Amino acid sequence: MPSTEETFNKAVQVTLELEPEKAEALAQFVKRVGFQEILDNAVDENEAYAMKYAIGKLQDALSDVGYSPR
Repeated sequence: MPSTEETFNKAVQVTLELEPEKAEALAQFVKRVGFQEILDNAVDENEAYAMKYAIGKLQDALSDVGYSPR
């Protein structure tokens, strides 16, 4: 059985299907959420930075399919 560290070091692919208005709303949310809100919902600063990174990847994925609000 792999260790927790080995499990966390493997990339995962997430597939998501949304209606266009939901994708737009999600794109707006991830654009607007600030680091303080992320930090408020994290157990520590390291987790907050990991969340911020993951949100950035979500923004990139949304942008790749045409949902990149200014």
